[in-house]
Amino acid sequence: MHDILVLYYSRNGSTALLARAIARGIESVPGCAARLRTVPPVSPTTEATAAAVPDSGPPYCELDDLKDCAGLVLGSPTRFGNMAAPLKHFIDTTSGLWLSGALIGKPGAVFTSTGSLHGGQETTLLTMMMPLMHHGMVLVGLPYSEPQLSTTRSGGTPYGASHHAGVGGAPQPPSADELALAEALGRRVASIAAKLIA
Repeated sequence: MHDILVLYYSRNGSTALLARAIARGIESVPGCAARLRTVPPVSPTTEATAAAVPDSGPPYCELDDLKDCAGLVLGSPTRFGNMAAPLKHFIDTTSGLWLSGALIGKPGAVFTSTGSLHGGQETTLLTMMMPLMHHGMVLVGLPYSEPQLSTTRSGGTPYGASHHAGVGGAPQPPSADELALAEALGRRVASIAAKLIA
């Protein structure tokens, strides 16, 4: 079984909903399994504020999860056109994996959720790709053969799955197009991982 790591940070649950859709796409590929992991929040006043195990949801990611995965799908809410600090903080701890080349040649993809429609979805996806490139990963996006890229009226880009959650009040759930594109991204990463391993 090839484990595809879906590593994300989610503050209000929207990014987590995309992560689960991506996991469904991964699990639809024979011989592939999704491994959902998250990262703890960070604080400007102290680095160690969260318990070692989250109260609910997936476990916190460990470096071995990255080392052992056959592929990686990285997700974060958009924060000023970039990934959220908790995910960046975790990525900054992966220099040992970079030195050993543990992720070289593995497929990697990205996803995001934003409050505002033009709040930096694409810049977030593109900047999240940079650490994957430094790790030597094979970047995977969404081709326009996915029909929802042409019909979506909210999230969804060729750079990766995305979701427009809306501003104020409870976040809007992902649209049918956004979920379909997230599942397609998971399928694509898993299929490419299986081919690269074969």
